[in-house]
Amino acid sequence: MIGFTEQQIIELTAKLSRDHVKSRQQAGRTLSYIEGWVAIAEANRIFGFDAWDRETVECRCVSERETMMGSNKDRPGWRVAYVGKVRVTVRAGTATIVRDGTGYGSGIDADVGEAHESAIKECETAAMKRALMTFGSQFGLALYDRDQAEVEPVAGRRQPPPARSATPAQAPPLSP
Repeated sequence: MIGFTEQQIIELTAKLSRDHVKSRQQAGRTLSYIEGWVAIAEANRIFGFDAWDRETVECRCVSERETMMGSNKDRPGWRVAYVGKVRVTVRAGTATIVRDGTGYGSGIDADVGEAHESAIKECETAAMKRALMTFGSQFGLALYDRDQAEVEPVAGRRQPPPARSATPAQAPPLSP
């Protein structure tokens, strides 16, 4: 990985901490994800606070309609949806790495402006996470594997990654 320090490579290739994984129900399925703040915190930790940027390239409203809100559907409100693209730029040594991600966000609120704000924030966060995911497991890539082999098996037991050498043939055996 050109430009990254040895420590950054170790962090980028480490398993995702089970502590960072959340789940939600959607369309009758359980989906695993990491929260947006976790992705930002990991980017700050691995790349450095001043070594990466996020830019919203596009954010477009695709739906705005009145709806009934509340558990009894007895309050009027608004439902809006956005799609967008975010670009993440990482400075690694003399290299500049650029990755794009797309996302979707929806918002429901009695106030149309609040619904738009919520949808835009969700859209930008989803797109940022997709762009960061291309850097590896720490940013949620491990969650696309059904077996989640690159996720630590037990919460609260994060283990340091194994020592890495210059060539795979020289790597020391892993201890149990």
